[in-house]
Amino acid sequence: MKNINKLEQTWRWYGPNDTVSLQDVKQAGATGVVSALHHVRHGEIWTVEEITERKNQIEAAGLKWSVVESVPVHEAIKTRSAHAEKYLANYRQSLINLSACGLKTICYNFMPVLDWTRTKLDLEMKDGSKALYFNWADLAYFDIYILKRENAENDYAENIKALAVEKSNTISDEEKAVLTEVILMGVPGEDSVSLESLQQSITAYKAIGFDGLRDNLMYFLNAIAGVCQEHGIIMTLHPDDPPFAILGLPRIASNKTDLEFILKGVNSTFNGICFCTGSLGAGAHNNINEIFDAVKHRVHFIHLRNVKKDAWGNFYEADHLDGDVNMYTIMKAIIAENAGRSTPIPFRPDHGHQMLDDLYKTTFPGYSAIGRLRGLAELRGLELGIMGQ
Repeated sequence: MKNINKLEQTWRWYGPNDTVSLQDVKQAGATGVVSALHHVRHGEIWTVEEITERKNQIEAAGLKWSVVESVPVHEAIKTRSAHAEKYLANYRQSLINLSACGLKTICYNFMPVLDWTRTKLDLEMKDGSKALYFNWADLAYFDIYILKRENAENDYAENIKALAVEKSNTISDEEKAVLTEVILMGVPGEDSVSLESLQQSITAYKAIGFDGLRDNLMYFLNAIAGVCQEHGIIMTLHPDDPPFAILGLPRIASNKTDLEFILKGVNSTFNGICFCTGSLGAGAHNNINEIFDAVKHRVHFIHLRNVKKDAWGNFYEADHLDGDVNMYTIMKAIIAENAGRSTPIPFRPDHGHQMLDDLYKTTFPGYSAIGRLRGLAELRGLELGIMGQ
């Protein structure tokens, strides 16, 4: 195979405040950067000046800004509330400005209120490294005893509720505070969600429901379609993480049926998928290879991450080549799809264990340097091995 058929190797960088530098990115072996203007509040316009400044920083380091992740969708759009049209206009202008700067691939998600959700950020592995973790009993305890969502107990199995009761009798105030902070953790550019605002959002989304949220995604995509088509922009939707409803909030991008509906609902080439093996792989209901085969024609960005689940549905983020996701078979399928593309599909090692020196550094959860360096090295080797190079 020719070099053009290799995947584009990228790395997420959170900007000048990221403790992982662009020099670190180069040393890890990536050639592309995945970044965003995290200092711009959600819903505000990304100006050409701000975009150009970030692009120049990346290019000055000898790298390319390959994918914009993410241009956040404001909650007013997701709920289709009174100010939705204002934020849609802002979003369209941001897309126009990004295109003017040569940035055409945009990642986003349509998860209500919270971004990816975990219950622990430092689960210790057997080798002493630390991983992100999702535990149903911890979530149930938070939901029932801290958030105190109405009828929350109806959403959990009896064995999970029993563990939540047990936790309520043993958890310390400090542990309670840490759990709350982790679940309510905000994304860069926004403050953490408060209990009060989460309760209000749950009430709003209860009225919207699954069908309403899916309709609102179609409304969003149709509202930006003209700009995307005119300016050659590709939107890539990140799946729900985790891929099931939590805290009474609906999820509409969690499985094969969801993704197929979204692609058919706005059947245009600009409407694409960010294929995340870790997010989709956290659901026992998902067959990763079947999902990729169904949507591969619209996959324009890939997150490669692995997870290990237990019988109760709890999961932790495993090493990239050691988890429930068969990374060999999915990489083989990705390579076959990429071989027919004129432009390589960008991928990044999504998350990584905190290990070695990074155990003593402050980084964004999941985004320490050494664990991702290991993941990228393993994934590059896997790709070349499958390609026979």
